[in-house]
Amino acid sequence: MSGDIPLEFMNCTSLKEIDFFGNQFSGSIPATIGKLKKLEKLLLRQNDLSGSIPTSLGYCKKLQFLVLADNKLGGSIPSTFRYLSELFLITLYNNSFEGSVPNSLFLLKNLNIINLSHNRFHGNIFPLTGSSSLTKLDLTNNSFSGGIPSTLSLSRNLTRLRLSHNNLTGEIPSELSQLVELNFLDLSFNSFTGELKPDFSKCKKIEHLLVNNNQLTGTIHGWLGNLEELGELDISFNNFHGKVPPELGNCSKLLKLSLQSNGFSGEIPVEIGSLSSLNVLNLQKNKLSGRVPSALQQCMKLYELRLAENLLTGSIPSELGKLSELQVILDFSGNQFTGKIPSSIGNLMKLERLNLSFNKLEGEIPSSLGKLTSLHMLNLSYNQLKGEIPSTFSGFPLGSFIGNEKLCGPPLKLCLESKKGEMRGLSNSEVASIIVAIVFTSTLICLVILYLILRIWNNWRKVLVSSLDTSGIEQKREEEKWVCGNEKKNGEYCKVNSLGLVSSKENRITTTTCVFQMKMESETMLDSVA
Repeated sequence: MSGDIPLEFMNCTSLKEIDFFGNQFSGSIPATIGKLKKLEKLLLRQNDLSGSIPTSLGYCKKLQFLVLADNKLGGSIPSTFRYLSELFLITLYNNSFEGSVPNSLFLLKNLNIINLSHNRFHGNIFPLTGSSSLTKLDLTNNSFSGGIPSTLSLSRNLTRLRLSHNNLTGEIPSELSQLVELNFLDLSFNSFTGELKPDFSKCKKIEHLLVNNNQLTGTIHGWLGNLEELGELDISFNNFHGKVPPELGNCSKLLKLSLQSNGFSGEIPVEIGSLSSLNVLNLQKNKLSGRVPSALQQCMKLYELRLAENLLTGSIPSELGKLSELQVILDFSGNQFTGKIPSSIGNLMKLERLNLSFNKLEGEIPSSLGKLTSLHMLNLSYNQLKGEIPSTFSGFPLGSFIGNEKLCGPPLKLCLESKKGEMRGLSNSEVASIIVAIVFTSTLICLVILYLILRIWNNWRKVLVSSLDTSGIEQKREEEKWVCGNEKKNGEYCKVNSLGLVSSKENRITTTTCVFQMKMESETMLDSVA
């Protein structure tokens, strides 16, 4: 149905219930609704109603359920609501109500459920704490200020208290620990100070404890380990310090553990590995040191793991590759991790974001990471990685890999260009050193070659001279045989100085003598023939 709420309904004075939930009624709530004196339930949730709550509604004194959530209503709560003494439930969430809550509401002792969340209310919350029958109080996302009234502890049946996203201040009252039925406590996004007192260990039924984004201080003691029903613990963005209590390992039902942005120090307790149901582990932005315990592999249901911006050292445990449900993120950035990226990370097939930046990781990027087909955010920047980037990562931005001087391939420079760049990137002193080394080596090689050449030439010269001397003597002997022959004349041989030690004059005489003898012999032979 749509349009305005029919005014004819206002004449039905015996009407006990109006349920227009989930329609498209617009306009305002009829001002004459106060005529319905017997009205017990007014259910107008999820419409397009606007305007303010009619003052006359406060005269419907039998009203028990008032549900105006999820509309476009504004204005303030009428002071006439003090007459609604039988009111059991009021839900005004997701509207634009403003102003302070009338103090007279403190008189409504039968209120059991109050939900004014996601509006613009301001002032203190005291008027809403007068009912000892209260079981649920949700004032999330308003502008309430002041502290939490200690009178709230009188609502011993309170199971849900949500005051997040307001401007509340002061310390968290220790009296709240008397709310032993409490299972949901959300005080996040306020300005609470002081410590989280151990008295809350009495709240054995608590399942959600959220005090994140405040100004709380002190240490977290082992009393948290007594909250065996605890499923969500978020104390992030405070000023807590000291060690992470190992007793947290006793909270076997814990699904989310967030200690982000505090001053926790020391090592990560190995007992965390006992939390087999854990989905989210967020310890980033603390001062944690030491190694990541391999016991984390036992948290098989983890889908979000954040250990960034600590002082963690050592290698990344390869056992983390067994966390097959890890999906949202694996963030180890901003630590002092060394060694290689475990190839087992390639087994995290559901992983969407991987951040290992700002560490001291070395070696090549494992090719197994290419199997992470669900990955849409990758950051390996500012490490000491080397080698070629796997081709499956070429689509990631430059910022995913910068700060690794020896890493190459798209989206960085091609590997060949990278090597040339390394040569071009030498400093003047390095270039000068290389030139001096080349010149020195070249000179040394030249001197060695020159020395070898001189040795060879000297040996060759000696052999040549000896060879020339020997050949000269042989030549003279041949000439002697040709001139003188081996014939005798009167029992004498032709006299030749074969060693060449006789003077040139003697040589000429000897030669003449031999020729003369030969001539004489020739003439004798002619005479005998004649």
